[in-house]
Amino acid sequence: MLSATLSQVAVRPFAHPNDLDRKRIERALKSRKRYRYVTPSVTTTIGGYRIESPCCSRNIDRDGGIVDVALLLHDADAVRWQLFRKDHKKGLWQLDSTHDRLPTALERLNADPERMFWQ
Repeated sequence: MLSATLSQVAVRPFAHPNDLDRKRIERALKSRKRYRYVTPSVTTTIGGYRIESPCCSRNIDRDGGIVDVALLLHDADAVRWQLFRKDHKKGLWQLDSTHDRLPTALERLNADPERMFWQ
């Protein structure tokens, strides 16, 4: 009985991360408003993507090392994107906003009017 129940459970693979969307994010970051003179990197994580960049402002890392900028997670159940920013003092990710589409989340990240991401 238990084995029959377990075999009926549909295991849905993660749609993210994938190479196509990682490349889309990399291309979109080229149109950001802040710190255009550094080259951020996009790495994959379970369910999404992490964006990190050298810290040219020295606000977060006095030595100009690599710092977390944003975390994009895809919520498959709600079919939306969650955009997180890093609270560097606490070392924690904080939910910034949710978006129905990836380009909308990237617009928010690239504009960053309050300097919450590109610090």
